[in-house]
Amino acid sequence: IFCCLAVCALLAAPAVLAQPRVGMTDTTAYFPLLEGRRVAVLANQTSVADMPGAPGADASGRVHLVDLLHGRGFNVTGIFSPEHGFRGTADAGEHVGNSVDGATGIPIRSLYDGNTKRPSDEAMQSFDVLVVDMQDVGLRFYTYYITMLRMMDACAEFGRTVVVLDRPNPNGHLIDGPVLDMKYKSGVGALPIPVLHGLTMGEIARMAVGEGWSRKCRLDVVCCRNYTHATPYRLPVAPSPNLPTQRAVYLYPSLC
Repeated sequence: IFCCLAVCALLAAPAVLAQPRVGMTDTTAYFPLLEGRRVAVLANQTSVADMPGAPGADASGRVHLVDLLHGRGFNVTGIFSPEHGFRGTADAGEHVGNSVDGATGIPIRSLYDGNTKRPSDEAMQSFDVLVVDMQDVGLRFYTYYITMLRMMDACAEFGRTVVVLDRPNPNGHLIDGPVLDMKYKSGVGALPIPVLHGLTMGEIARMAVGEGWSRKCRLDVVCCRNYTHATPYRLPVAPSPNLPTQRAVYLYPSLC
């Protein structure tokens, strides 16, 4: 009887699922794309991963993409920052100026300074490949994907390569809401997709190019591992000041 009960308990126990791994951790997929090239990154405070032993990792093993690339000796010539700035502390819509990353000395060029929708020609000529790594939350009016698309258009114009390091969508199991009427296209809505679109940043990039919603650039996407759209995913870092908790991320589609 004891053996039967033990077997039944084992069969009834939920399977232990492997945790999703963000694209940033799959270094064998994108490091070769950066070798010998001038690299720029489009990143913010969410561009981190648990990679114990990596250059620049803190005591817990967490490392920022910029510190990882800099520590591995890649030629990182610039950091582009989206809404809320590179450190993610600026309020919604707040203009953010250019600065320098104190840890590495790499210049930070703001894409949310109120003056331009893309970098200057000089800035675009300072790199060969753009690495995009930001945590999105799956909402049409969240601005990170729009910044990515504008940079993709600029990279297409200047013949630059774009590499998107993908991350799970915490609302990726939901597709809901009206599709954007493109006569209302703006900085808070750029594609004919629902409010809850269910896509990751990498999927948005591929779809935009495939559907002709953005200019065709040289695009590589490093996918997440152990992730499906049914996989629950809790954000390790708040994506912006007004979304400090997972509950806020879940309520955001209704409350904005």
